Amino acid sequence: MHYSHEDENFPLTRFESMLKTNDILFFDSGEFENIIHHYLENGKIALAKKAIKLGLAQHPTSVNLRLFQVEILVIENKFSEADDILAMLHDVEPNNEEIYIQKANVLSKQDKHEEAINTLLIAVDISSTPEDDSDLFALIGMEYLFLDQFENAVIYFKKCLETDNTDYSALHNIVYCYDFLNQNDEAITYLNNFLDKNPYCEVAWHQLGRQYFNIKEYSKANAAFDFAIISDDTFVNAYLEKGKVLEKLKLYDEAIENYKITLAIDEPTSFALLRIGHCYEKIGQEELALQFFKKTVEEDVLLDKGWIAITKFYMKRLNYQKALHYINKAVNIDGENVLYWKLFATVNKRLNFLEEAEQGYKRALELGNYELETWIDRSDILTALGEYNAAIFNLIQAAEFYPENPEIEYRLGGLYFKTHESDKGRFHLKNGLRIDFDYNFIISELFPRLMERPMIRTIIAESKRISN
Repeated sequence: MHYSHEDENFPLTRFESMLKTNDILFFDSGEFENIIHHYLENGKIALAKKAIKLGLAQHPTSVNLRLFQVEILVIENKFSEADDILAMLHDVEPNNEEIYIQKANVLSKQDKHEEAINTLLIAVDISSTPEDDSDLFALIGMEYLFLDQFENAVIYFKKCLETDNTDYSALHNIVYCYDFLNQNDEAITYLNNFLDKNPYCEVAWHQLGRQYFNIKEYSKANAAFDFAIISDDTFVNAYLEKGKVLEKLKLYDEAIENYKITLAIDEPTSFALLRIGHCYEKIGQEELALQFFKKTVEEDVLLDKGWIAITKFYMKRLNYQKALHYINKAVNIDGENVLYWKLFATVNKRLNFLEEAEQGYKRALELGNYELETWIDRSDILTALGEYNAAIFNLIQAAEFYPENPEIEYRLGGLYFKTHESDKGRFHLKNGLRIDFDYNFIISELFPRLMERPMIRTIIAESKRISN
């Protein structure tokens, strides 16, 4: 009998032409199930609902079509309607595990995870095949993850792998749980035992390498990634991770080699291009470093690490004009990136473009970068620009985040004296001296003329006498 791939899609084609013509055609219940499954897989909920309605009109006793109906009701958060149908189905087929799976799904969506687990355990009791068990164990593991019960989750994901040793999502979940529990040693022991039985599992070798990397056992990590590559020489992530290890071992040429292999196997990734650039920079190949940094931003224009690498490359070589050119480009692409604005401010400051530098710090603060250094740098630039009131306002805001901070207090003291508010100046200067006398150099550095005033010299001398 001649059979082609088109035959698989034939019921779907017939169904869709029926919807256009309003003719009613007959499909068996299995065909309806395939049609509904196709629509759900592709997120076409409205068409899935139509198919369920027509399917149930032709096959009113089909349990599987009813289960699809339940699935849709769960998507629409209609839990009580879903429960009613499941109760009815349970009366008809009390040993159908799929009914329990859907019941657990309804409970899970309502955050009743303990009840969902108990329901799934009933399904395990009545399931007939190990493959079904593996799926059920995975669902139970996920429910335990929702409850943040990582130890219990590990137990069930391990059961998945005992049933099916190629269930890599279960393997990833086990390692995720160990990572969350900060149990590197347990993860390493488990992965080594798993690899004793499955020595060519590249995913397990890769995960083992990552565990060794986390505890800084770089030579063991390197060996594990080698085994991952032996098991599958097209495994891009293993080469990337091996490159990171080689960088830690300062073997930059070998790291470049591994990163370049990933470019040959697959589409170039901005991560690999950036790392190659950094490696070339470490071995003094400046032109090649810059070439790869530029390739990084061509590959992914939104990767901030790429733009920052180019800007810092030029800053290290004191070529601030070039640095400014690239950080301006970055800011134009993504004006909401705090790191860009901080770098923008720094470069402008080096070029003595104080207004622009101040704008950069201001934007960084507006975007939520409340580091002390940002407040202080902005204040010092406003002071240099003679914007004393704006500098004071900036420091008062900073003091909300950093109360009792000597760097803020000395600056406020100096600024209030500059704006002829001597009482406030005295208050903040004394505060600064009380918190940390050694920071008094701030006054002579930022406000050298103030040190000529006898009153200020007296306050500092008195404070020194008291602290001694």
